[in-house]
Amino acid sequence: MSTTDAHSTTFPDWFTARRNAARLRFEATPAPKRNDEAWRFSNLSQLDFAGFTSHTGQAPATDHLISRSTGIGRTAAKLVFVNDTLIHSETTRLPAGIICLPLAEALVSHPDLVEQHFMKQETRLGSAKYAAWHEAMVSNGLFVHVADHVEVADPIEVHHWIAGGNTGIFPHTLVVTGRSSKVRVIDIFRSAADLEPGLAIAFNDLSAGENSTLDYIAIQAFNEVTRVIQIHETSAARDASAKAFILNTGASWARNESMSRLEGPGARSDMLAVSIPAREQEYDQRTFQHHVSEGACSDLLYKNSLYDNAKTVFSGLIFVDEGAHHTDAYQTCRNLLMSDTAEANSMPGLEINADQVKCSHGSTSAQISDEEIFYLCARGIDPVSARQLIARGFSVEAVERIGNEAAEELVLRFIDDKFARIAGGGA
Repeated sequence: MSTTDAHSTTFPDWFTARRNAARLRFEATPAPKRNDEAWRFSNLSQLDFAGFTSHTGQAPATDHLISRSTGIGRTAAKLVFVNDTLIHSETTRLPAGIICLPLAEALVSHPDLVEQHFMKQETRLGSAKYAAWHEAMVSNGLFVHVADHVEVADPIEVHHWIAGGNTGIFPHTLVVTGRSSKVRVIDIFRSAADLEPGLAIAFNDLSAGENSTLDYIAIQAFNEVTRVIQIHETSAARDASAKAFILNTGASWARNESMSRLEGPGARSDMLAVSIPAREQEYDQRTFQHHVSEGACSDLLYKNSLYDNAKTVFSGLIFVDEGAHHTDAYQTCRNLLMSDTAEANSMPGLEINADQVKCSHGSTSAQISDEEIFYLCARGIDPVSARQLIARGFSVEAVERIGNEAAEELVLRFIDDKFARIAGGGA
């Protein structure tokens, strides 16, 4: 994959060294093999990324993409990227005590602060090679640092666009909250055109400081000929709350790896996802709830509605360290099969090395019953609409846990758009 980089001459030395080391690590790390447990049930043919090009620092005509970058409405800040290049920024409504910058700019103005938090966790769910590729190629994204005791009332909204055929992007989101602070960040990923193949290797660093609240939403709505690897890494300190919600409606193939590390007593992590694959789409989801400290709580809820020949994979592990007593950890994956040819594979797991814990995990797969369809049809609803209403209601349980009405409405807007396209014969 070739690249041009307009920012490389301004990056600090530590970042350039990290990128160079990551490039060597990427080249030395073997590609996943069929017998790798972390890639069980995966379609490894999707990992052939030859032919994609990164156009860092370059963006095509973009005025129409700015106008299409509509989201939640009222925001504290709004940034728009095309091919990892910032084309629009609104930050005048940010309160004092918050740094909100494109990552390329933050690397110049706050290099030490970025270095302190940039990609600190070990990538352990199978995509170490692609995390290294991201680190070698990353040049831009979002950097947010919220000072102690600062609350950001409205969300920070970021739009990431892929424009041009066979274009690859490497967006990075780094959010750090100080003590007793609060922020919500929304990333929206889309394609400029419906039929141009794209590639996204995206990475999130979310670090919730002591007694802070960090909410993050990722809406993946690329076109159906784009492939995606998204790696989410979250850490929560003492009494912190970290909530991450992922929506998958786009891409031909998407791999989500989500790791949550609970590092202090009273820490809480909520891991939520809704995925709606149709036609031949495949979504591969891997999660790791890592309880390092005693007295912490994690709760995972993933909901998948599968149509046509779609396929999902879920593999999740709750891991409780020695000494992490009084842990509460829950993991649930539910699959709604909307056709006889859809395929859902689920592998929940537990590994407990402490005492006095409450841990549970489970997965279910089911189809809509004839009785449910009959009930709605008897009230004047046609069968197709009845199935869509049931699938929407199935997704709402996870959406409602976002806990913010405007953010929930935004997510439901993308969900309803996907259902409308399914009803119309597209994905």
